[in-house]
Amino acid sequence: MTDNTPTPPEVQEVKIQTPNLIKVSDAENRKARWYVVHAYSGHENKVAEALKQRAETLNLTDKILGILIPTQEKIQIKRGNRKTVSEKIFPGYMLVQMELTDDSWLAVRTTQGVTGFVGVGNKPTALPKHEVKAIMKYMTQAAPSYKADYVEGEAIRIVDGPFNDFLGTVNSINEEKGQVEVLVNIFGRETPVVLDFLQVKKV
Repeated sequence: MTDNTPTPPEVQEVKIQTPNLIKVSDAENRKARWYVVHAYSGHENKVAEALKQRAETLNLTDKILGILIPTQEKIQIKRGNRKTVSEKIFPGYMLVQMELTDDSWLAVRTTQGVTGFVGVGNKPTALPKHEVKAIMKYMTQAAPSYKADYVEGEAIRIVDGPFNDFLGTVNSINEEKGQVEVLVNIFGRETPVVLDFLQVKKV
């Protein structure tokens, strides 16, 4: 007899083509939910791969289905060059789709680089479906924004436009517009000038 019961939304989520989704298994598990796991910041991808191998080694691929490292595409301006980079939305955190059992909890908790689950007390708390959907939507649909390679108070040189070759100091940064406000010394006083990231370089 064929089971025509629709797959719950939280199981369907793992099938979405999402960047940085490491699929552990195609198994359908109606008890699986998304949990937040804390890992060493900067090592999320390495920890996720280690967790995947651990799930396979311990034959827990029916319990641990997928690992998601939420990222967003950003345009980075560095040394006058524009490139698209993938930036982690929650550095140090991963989402793991799993059925929470003693074995699956232990497998995740003892994976090298994992420092613990996010939850109340010692009990991991599953993310509500609407939060999972919101995170995935944010990852896949958000328009690329700019990632600044500058900090306030930093000395820079203007390399394009009417103030070409002037030296200035970064006063403020607008990552959404890809612009930087620079204080330039004109007529013996500091004057704010708004420039595109591509118009300035670090000294």
